[in-house]
Amino acid sequence: MDKKPEDDREEHLPPSKTRQKKEMHARQDIGERLAQLDPKSLSTFDLPEGLADAINDARSMRAHGARRRQMQLIGKLMREVDPVPIQKKLDALNRPGVQQTARLHLLERWRDRLLADEKGLMDFAQAYPAADLQHLGTLVRDAKGERLANKPPRQFRELFQELQRIVPENPGTKT
Repeated sequence: MDKKPEDDREEHLPPSKTRQKKEMHARQDIGERLAQLDPKSLSTFDLPEGLADAINDARSMRAHGARRRQMQLIGKLMREVDPVPIQKKLDALNRPGVQQTARLHLLERWRDRLLADEKGLMDFAQAYPAADLQHLGTLVRDAKGERLANKPPRQFRELFQELQRIVPENPGTKT
C-alpha cells in the first residue's frame, strides 16, 4: 500500500494536549489507588523513593486541597515511571485470588462432608491430624441439630470458621 505524505507526518507529531491530559489523569488515578493501599501491599511495588514518599505523605493528608495537590504531585512523579506493570499489579490485587476462592470451596466441601456422614470426620482427621476432633464433632452435632430444628445457622457458620482456622491458607489437593 502507498502511504500518503500526510500519514507520515502524523506519526511524527507529538501527542495532542487532550491525549497528554488523559494520560496525566490516568497516572494520577493510579497514584490515588496506590495511596489507598496498606503499607505492606505498597512495599511489594518497585517504586522510586520519591514517589513512594509522596504516596506515604498523601495517606496522612485529610484536608481536601492539600490531598488534591499531593495527588497532582504524585501524577507528576508517575510520568517518570512505566504505569503498565503497576496497573497490572493493582488489578491483580483487587481481583479476588483464584487460590482464595479454591480454598473457600474446599472448606465448603469439607463442611458438607462432615455434615453428610460420620466417616467425614475420620477422613478430616486423616487429612488434618492436628485438628481438635472433639470440638469439631460437637460443632457438627450442633449444626445438624440446628438444621433439624429449623434454627438460624449459627453453629453451621461456627463450623465453617473452625475449618478456616484448621485448614492452611495454601491447601494441597485434600478434599
